[in-house]
Amino acid sequence: MIKLSIVIVNYNVEHFLEHCLLSVRQAVKNIETEIFVVDNNSVDNSVPMLKEKFTEVKLIENKENVGFAKANNQAIRISQGEYVLLLNPDTVVEEDTFTKCIDFMDKTPDAGALGVKMIDGQGKILKESKRGFPTPWVCFCKMTGLTSLFPNSKKYCGYYMGHLSYDETNQVDILAGAYMLMRKKALYKSGLLDETFFMYGEDIDLSYRITLAGYKNYYFADTNIIHYKGESTKKGSLNYVYTFYNAMDIFAKKHLSSSQTKIFSLIIKLAIWFRASLAFFKRIFKNLLLPLIDFVLLYLGFFFLEKFWAVTYWHNAEYYPLHYLIVAVPLYIIILLFGVYVFGGYEKKFKPYKLMYGVGMGMISLLVVYSLMPASMRYSRAMVLMGSILSFFILFAIRYLRHFIQERTWTLSKEHINSFAIVGDKAETQRVTRLLKDTNLKPEFIGMVSDKEDEDKNYFLGNINQLEDIIRIYKVGEVIFCSKTLSQSTIISTMTNLSKENVRFTIAPDSDFIIGSNTINTPTDIYVMSVSSISSETNRRKKRLLDFSLSFVFLLLTVVLLFVTKKPFRAIKNNFLVLISKKTFVGYDLKDTNVNDLPKLKPSIFSVSDNMNSDKLDEQTLHRLNLLYARNYNVKNDLDTVLKNFRRM
Repeated sequence: MIKLSIVIVNYNVEHFLEHCLLSVRQAVKNIETEIFVVDNNSVDNSVPMLKEKFTEVKLIENKENVGFAKANNQAIRISQGEYVLLLNPDTVVEEDTFTKCIDFMDKTPDAGALGVKMIDGQGKILKESKRGFPTPWVCFCKMTGLTSLFPNSKKYCGYYMGHLSYDETNQVDILAGAYMLMRKKALYKSGLLDETFFMYGEDIDLSYRITLAGYKNYYFADTNIIHYKGESTKKGSLNYVYTFYNAMDIFAKKHLSSSQTKIFSLIIKLAIWFRASLAFFKRIFKNLLLPLIDFVLLYLGFFFLEKFWAVTYWHNAEYYPLHYLIVAVPLYIIILLFGVYVFGGYEKKFKPYKLMYGVGMGMISLLVVYSLMPASMRYSRAMVLMGSILSFFILFAIRYLRHFIQERTWTLSKEHINSFAIVGDKAETQRVTRLLKDTNLKPEFIGMVSDKEDEDKNYFLGNINQLEDIIRIYKVGEVIFCSKTLSQSTIISTMTNLSKENVRFTIAPDSDFIIGSNTINTPTDIYVMSVSSISSETNRRKKRLLDFSLSFVFLLLTVVLLFVTKKPFRAIKNNFLVLISKKTFVGYDLKDTNVNDLPKLKPSIFSVSDNMNSDKLDEQTLHRLNLLYARNYNVKNDLDTVLKNFRRM
């Protein structure tokens, strides 16, 4: 008799799915199990990977994305296990997770469903591991932030049942669909997942119906799983807010009284408007705060410089006319700050040389503009030069102070994100080292850490029990665990113990990729790219500036385009779309079926293969071209492609 049926719904997360199934394979060794993967029409390599590497999996291939609830139900209806487990593809289970959970369910006949302690990719506990029933009051507390202010309060943190310890097994109201183990009898008595819910809310609805069927839901604290997606879902986005609260509205109409539903719906509508407004103003505030501070302080600098120079040099406090401060100075500052922006002065990490280049370019541009002004507007070249130099020191001070507030140090030390510690045996650490060095990441430091205490001291820095000290002494920025030699239990417990360290965690399974929480939306091949990739903030800014500049020039030359391009009106339309950031000039060749694995780009006019005969290139070559473009982005290559092909614009 089959004891356990595992159901995994997959959608375009090939690498996470493979890692999940590798951990599942280890965890079901002593259990009669069937594993279903329902693929919701993924366009990545998920299905071929499953057919090649996991022949034991029962695969259901949907021809469209039917949603989470419906896809799960497809497998549940044909499952034969005594227990059914809903498992997300972006999870990793410990070797004894299923054994412990099933043993608890066997000994607890009133248990209809069970959830476990979930941690994110940095070893931190995910609050959604246990949740309370979403009454209007509970939802009000969550939506207004009271839940976050009082995380251990039974009254205000009912949504996450904050009064219950994460280290103790307890009866709870709601379980997370990322790991939801259910008794088949309870599931059939309560009914399958409600397919009205496309995403979010179906686990809340099912948990509640299981209790209505006379069973209890339990949070089980004696095992842990990693749930990568838990930390990377963009919960601040308006789309998430709308989808989540709309699911809550469906739930309220289904299970609450009419009076409660009205209150609930009102709270939800207010919450959507509040969160949308908050997100809008937060985005504006975040993007404009530093430029506004820069502008105000630079203006004050120019103001006091003008007064000082007028008195000490011209001996006349009123030497400069009023419109100098009202018109000229703001224009000077805008030109200077634009130069700072172009050269990366507004990137998150403060780099003085970029600020110096930006102010220098701004000053040169300012002097050019100054020389073109009428004589009546040329107030003082000395003020332009001194004001530019003063601006550099003011901007430097602002960024230095911001750096201190964020990093708690006055030292502008280089980040050690390229310093790695690889934990495993000798063979696996060597394999992962080769994997790293085959990429463009160019690690500055790779230290080997043994998974055993009797390590080779000539090869290893130490063993896994000394990892915390190794991280601090060698300033390690990232720890890679080799799961072929380390148990998932050891990896998860180590991540949890070191979750307070300022370090990233990734896992290298017995495959050709490395996976971590920061790779949830990109494949690992892109994750181990060099910092000069198309994903970097600097190159995205450069690409956008090139697009804007070229489209602006081409639109000025519209008359010329009418005669030199093959389809002039389409060329004009394309240039306008690039100008308003709806398109980009150069992008991927879309004949590559794996293009969705790469960092997202806007639709493009030209592709990376336009300089060669792409009809004669096989798909593997096209993917390599796309991958090299993403890895080694260069503005000059974009410019060459546009200039060579602009007649086909």
